[in-house]
Amino acid sequence: MQTFQPQPQVKIVRSFPSPLESVITSARTCYSSKGIIEHASLNEKAFALMTDLYRAGHHTTFQHAYFQFAITNISRLCVWSFLHSHPFYNSEQVSQRYVEVKEANVLIPPVSGKARDIYLDTIRMMMKAYHTLSQTLLPIVEAEYFRIFPGRKYRASAFMNAIKKKALEVARYVLPLSTLTYLYHTVSALTVFRYWKVCRDYDVPTEQEIIARKMVDALLKIEPGYKILLDEPYSKEDLNLIYNHLSLIKPDIDKKRILERFDQTLGDAQSKLLWWSPQDESDILPVLETLLARSISPEKGFDILLNPASSRALSGSLNVMMHTKLPRILQHVVYTFQKKLSHTADSQNQRHRTIVGSRPLIFKHWTDEPDYIIPALIASDAKALRIYTETMDTIFEQIKKFLQTSGNPEYASYLLPNAFPVRMVETGNLAHLRHKFAMRLCYNAQEEIWRISLQEWNEIRKIHPTLAHYLGPPCALRKMAELRPICPEGKRFCGVRVWELSPEEYTRLI
Repeated sequence: MQTFQPQPQVKIVRSFPSPLESVITSARTCYSSKGIIEHASLNEKAFALMTDLYRAGHHTTFQHAYFQFAITNISRLCVWSFLHSHPFYNSEQVSQRYVEVKEANVLIPPVSGKARDIYLDTIRMMMKAYHTLSQTLLPIVEAEYFRIFPGRKYRASAFMNAIKKKALEVARYVLPLSTLTYLYHTVSALTVFRYWKVCRDYDVPTEQEIIARKMVDALLKIEPGYKILLDEPYSKEDLNLIYNHLSLIKPDIDKKRILERFDQTLGDAQSKLLWWSPQDESDILPVLETLLARSISPEKGFDILLNPASSRALSGSLNVMMHTKLPRILQHVVYTFQKKLSHTADSQNQRHRTIVGSRPLIFKHWTDEPDYIIPALIASDAKALRIYTETMDTIFEQIKKFLQTSGNPEYASYLLPNAFPVRMVETGNLAHLRHKFAMRLCYNAQEEIWRISLQEWNEIRKIHPTLAHYLGPPCALRKMAELRPICPEGKRFCGVRVWELSPEEYTRLI
């Protein structure tokens, strides 16, 4: 039987001691009149209690035990679709922005014959284009870099590595979603159970099931008692019931019409505000008055809620918006955006896990036609743009050939480029968006996600100008709070005094 090459690797490198004992002690402490229960025997009675709790849905006791997994040889597509598609994890993953990708670092699905040849030829072509494009972009990045940092030009060799990384960051848009990655991934035992339950779900169920099975095996090696709790994964029949609406969508006409309608709604933007609540920003002020039990003027109320000069909870690098009473009020202000961004940008965007996105089944957006995002840096240069568009045309033509040969859309999805668009709707409240904007409006953030965050900030400025006044990059917030240094990035300073600019003046190429 053929399998993926190279095989995904999973191991637990750090784990919670006595994980099942923690289930029993935490459960019994809830009913203890003698204080904290610290120890429990794992006897038949304990296992019966544990099983009863699990089957009844009382799952908080299973979240105390956490496990740190080291995962290698996993595709970027699988990470996006499976490991990072929910809020219950923490990951640190190797960056394509800062680490050059080697040709051998791709996942090869279990296909043979002509389909395998087409797959490998396409990968080689994409990797070659990656290096060609990075070399083409190098002088453009260099010129822009020294425009921002003119004083560094006299020691140019000392900064060439940083310049090269900027070029590679943009060139990666032509890389395939089969590009391999490695990461630390920390989750509770309960999340591992969930992974196992849904591992056959879209987008790449074959790879997902391998990863989930290896995570379960590693978990059972540490604590075999978990085995009695594991449900079987959803079957194909279960998934057909979950996704029965898919059979109602005609594969060609309706799909193109739906995607075209989505794009027409966006116009020239990548993100557009669809809905918001409350309609008037002042409607949030009675909530503040209720919390403080006193009348407050609108000007003073907005200042208390959002001005970092008035609250140290709003000015530090540690996000405590969910841990102090006043900022929690901002959760009642909610915005929903329709957006279209590249797969590589959304892989960063989705790490803001408290902002909920309805991401597509990736290959359901395949239309047989080239469909991709063009980074601003590439669009600025005719030669780079020609290389990029010719590469994209070839990629999509090769994917068609692969589909005609293998007939397997799951494996064809690995050949989609990082530039393939993710069309989605995303909803976040002001407390979480404030944190996201502080991270992504920084000029050191990846350019595309920075550009989309700027569009979203401007959309909020149109309807809630007072609330939007207190949003912005970290340097702008620190200036409001009169903190020094204004830029918190130290030697990573972007070179632009952003805190002196109005949002209309924000512009970037790299």
